[in-house]
Amino acid sequence: MTNGRTSPTQQDSGRALVAPGTGNGLVDVFRSRFLLKLLVRKELRIRYRGSVLGLLWTYVKPGVQFIAFYIALGVFLGLEQSPTNRGGLPNYAVYLFSGIILVNFFTESLSTATRSIVNNSGLINKIYLPRELFPVSSVWVSAVHFFPQLFVLVVASLFSGWRPGPLEAVTAVAGFVMIALLATGLGLFFGSVNVYFRDSENLVDLILLIATWVAPVLYSWRMVLDKAGEAWFAVYQLNPITIAVECFHHAFWLPTTAGAEGSPPNLVTVWVPVGLLVSLAILFLGQWTFRRLEGRFAQEL
Repeated sequence: MTNGRTSPTQQDSGRALVAPGTGNGLVDVFRSRFLLKLLVRKELRIRYRGSVLGLLWTYVKPGVQFIAFYIALGVFLGLEQSPTNRGGLPNYAVYLFSGIILVNFFTESLSTATRSIVNNSGLINKIYLPRELFPVSSVWVSAVHFFPQLFVLVVASLFSGWRPGPLEAVTAVAGFVMIALLATGLGLFFGSVNVYFRDSENLVDLILLIATWVAPVLYSWRMVLDKAGEAWFAVYQLNPITIAVECFHHAFWLPTTAGAEGSPPNLVTVWVPVGLLVSLAILFLGQWTFRRLEGRFAQEL
C-alpha cells in the first residue's frame, strides 16, 4: 500500500482466476458482447481483405444457386406453375429463394463455427476469453450476410403481391431464431470436438452437402407426404431445418399464392414449438460438450 492506493498487483491478487470450462458459458458471451462485436468485425475484414466486390459476394452465391436450381427444377422439371403446367408451384421463384437464403445461413454458420476454435488458436493460446465467443461470432457473421439477402426476398415478395400480417412476421422470426439456435448449438459441439478430431470438419461438410435436400427448399412438403405417408412425414418434420424453411414459406411465399398450396398441418401451433424445443435441446447439448472439452484446448492446439 502506497499513499493509500492499492497497487495493480494487489488488486489482481484479490480476483479469483477462472479455469477453462468453469465459467458461465453463453452467459459470459453476453457479458463480453463488446469482444463479440470486435471478433465479428475482425472476421469480416479478414474475409473481404483484397476483395473487389466485398460484401457484394453476399448476393453472388445465393444468386447463382437460385438461377441454377430455378432453371433445372422450375423450368426443366416443371416445378414452376404456368398456363401449360398446372401441377407446379405458383411463384416458385419466391418459394425457392426463401428456402435457399435460410439454408445458406445455416450452412455458412455451421461450417465456420466448426473451424472457429482451430482457426483462432493463436488468440486462444495467448489470452483467456470466453471460448464460446468464436463459434457464436461465426453465427453473427453469417447473420450479417443473411439480412441483405432477406431484404432482396422482401422486395421480390412485394412485387409478387405479398401482404404480410402479424402471424407471418412472427412465423418468419421463429424460423430465423430456430436456425440461429440450431447452428449455434451444433457449432459449439463440432467446434469443440474438431479440436481433438479434425475429421469433424469432413463430417460437417457431408452434413451440409445434404442440408439443402433434406428440407423442402427445392420441392413441396406435399411430395414428401405423398411418398412417405403420415407417420414418416411426422418424423421428417422433427428436423428444425424443415420447420424453419416451412416457416419462411408460410411467411413470404404463401401470402403471394392466396393459400393455394397451404402449409403443413399444425405448423404454427405444434411444429414451431417443437422445432424451437429441439433447437434449444441441441444448444444445451452443444454448450455442455463445449464446456467439457474446452479445458484442454490450449494444449491440443
